[in-house]
This record gives sequence, C-alpha cells and structure tokens, in this order.
Amino acid sequence: MKFIDEYRQSELARVLANKISRLTTQPLKLMEVCGGHTHTIFKYGIEDLLPANIEMIHGPGCPVCVIPTGRVDDAIAIAQQAEVIFTTFGDAMRVPGSKTSLLNAKAAGADVRMVYSPLDALKLARKNPDRQVVFFALGFETTSPSTALTVLQAAKDGIENFSIFCNHIMIVPALKAMLDSPDLQLDGFVGPGHVSTVIGTRCYDFVPQHYGKPLVVTGFEPLDILQSVYMIVTQIVQGRAEIENQYGRVVERNGNQRALEALFEVFDARDYFEWRGLGSIAHSGMKLRHQYAKFDAELKFSVPGLRVADPKACQCGEILKGVKKPWECKVFGTACTPETPIGSCMVSSEGACAAYYNFGRLSKIAERANTQPVAARI
Repeated sequence: MKFIDEYRQSELARVLANKISRLTTQPLKLMEVCGGHTHTIFKYGIEDLLPANIEMIHGPGCPVCVIPTGRVDDAIAIAQQAEVIFTTFGDAMRVPGSKTSLLNAKAAGADVRMVYSPLDALKLARKNPDRQVVFFALGFETTSPSTALTVLQAAKDGIENFSIFCNHIMIVPALKAMLDSPDLQLDGFVGPGHVSTVIGTRCYDFVPQHYGKPLVVTGFEPLDILQSVYMIVTQIVQGRAEIENQYGRVVERNGNQRALEALFEVFDARDYFEWRGLGSIAHSGMKLRHQYAKFDAELKFSVPGLRVADPKACQCGEILKGVKKPWECKVFGTACTPETPIGSCMVSSEGACAAYYNFGRLSKIAERANTQPVAARI
C-alpha cells in the first residue's frame, strides 16, 4: 500500500539502525514530542533497534493525557446538566476525573455521546433544537482547525443551542516549558508531524536558535522515525543544531494557511492553561474570541473550575515530563491497566503507558530496565 509498505521495510530499518549505531557512542536523550510517535516506537519495537546509547524520552504530545483532572471534572459537571447532550471523542470518555469519568456519568444517566468530529455535534444540535449540545474540544493545532470551522459554520447558520467546552492547546509553549525545565536535559527532538501539517516548521526556529538543540519534524511510520533519529544524531555529531523536515511529503515550512486563518479568526490565547505534569503554562491554551462567546460552554454553564491533584499513586505527570518511564510507575500494569486506568496516560492509545502496556512489555527495553538495580528504577 502506497505510503505505508515502503515505510515499514524491515531490512531498511536494520540498515538505518546500523548507520545510527556507527555515528556515535555518546549517550544521547532524544524526545519524541508526539503521542503518535510514542505509539509507533512501541508498536514496531524501534527502541530495540536503536543502540543502547540512544534513549527515547516520551513527551507530552498526547492531548487526552495532558488534560488535568479539574478540567475533566468540569466536563462531567456540564454533561450532568439535564438539558445537555455532551459530545466527545471516544478516548476522552474514559479519562478519570476526581470522582468519576464521562463514561460512568453516562451510565448514571447523563446524555454523553461519542462523535467522530465537531460537525457530528453540530448535526446533533440541528436535530435537537430543544436541547443544548456541547462539544468537548480537545487537542493541539491538529484538531483545533476543525473545531474553529465548526464554530464558524454554527455562526453562519445561526445555531443557538451549540457550544464547545474548549480545551485546545498549543505545542510551542509546551516545548518552551520543557526546554526551560531543569529536570529534563535533552539532546534533540523528534518533532511533531500532525501538528506541523497545520503550523509548519518555521515556528520551531527558536529551538536551535535559543536552546542549541536540533529538531526534525517527523512522520509516523517506523522508517520515518528511524530516519529522523539518524538526522538528529548526524546534526549532533557534526556540531549543528537546525530545524529539518523529514515529513516533507506532508509538512510545509509555513503550514496550512487556510487552517491557520480559521484558528486566528475563532480563537485567542488564554493567559494561562493548566497541563497535567507540566503545570500552568502561559499562552498555551486557546479560548473563543469575544465575538464567538455565545458558543463558549464555560460562559453558558456553571462549572466547578477547581484545580484537582492527581492520585498520589499515579505518576502520569512525571511520565509526561519525560522524567520517568511508564514501567517506573508503581501502579503500572497492576492497579492501572487499559481496562482499569488510574491515569490518563493509560487511557489514550497515544499515551506512553497504554502504548508500553500494549506493545513494549516484552521488549528488550523492558528486559534492560528489569536488569537495572532496584534503586535506579524508583
């Protein structure tokens, strides 16, 4: 299949891995920012192919994983209101709040429905003029354009019973927060692919210019990621730090102008937005501009708006910052599994814990981790 089979050739993967191993024996920590990359890395055993001196750090690029517990509680509070049909993508239904989840709220009587796009929610609003339909808007710049276009369509059509609970976030402020964190010393970035189809590569110029780190925007097939690692390590060995685009078949330097225009028309940056694991980051969240305020569910409904601490046993925050690996969490694979998730990283297929649980437990990386002294794994 075109654009799939040619990026999954095992022999080419071994060739690339051998080339990477010959470049350097220097210990290097590379972060894959996007949860889709984390999924591919575990699913195809890429860490097993890489030399032991190269460590992949799993970043915060899973939008379901980084939403804090308090925002989940707010979503549930809206969903439990009698006149509301609350719509959301499937994986968000299982994210635990402080007391329950949207899925459990649905079982208890709330009208929570899974949709595949915000346009599905808008259709529900047209079909149910006597109900208030709310869309749980989640995700980076990958998904926010579709929400923006849906709001524009609702405004054009004069739909009064549709609104969004906006939790859209932006990747660049999160990258800056990680680069400024003293906890995390990284040598380079496997840059996000999906987000970059919208925002392009120009917005990452600050990474090499101000922090001296290479970043390579990368596709999602196994050979994409191995080629990206090769490009990053080559830069490091040659003493360069640049933005490179491995995903050139999709991503352009200036991004998708029509999508960006829709974002700028509908959304403004929040002063601060809370991220699970990363804390409050300035200008990292989106909110509706005042001219679209009638579509803002936070203004239409009462929400608790409380900051809620994660369960003590859950270490999603440390995992999202790349400080810990999934298997270093005390409840990973025991109390916390995809069937009974305690933390958000175990819910989404792009979450590091879920990806590692489904694909990585029997890998050489797991064996390597298990051979480390106990003290090193705590």
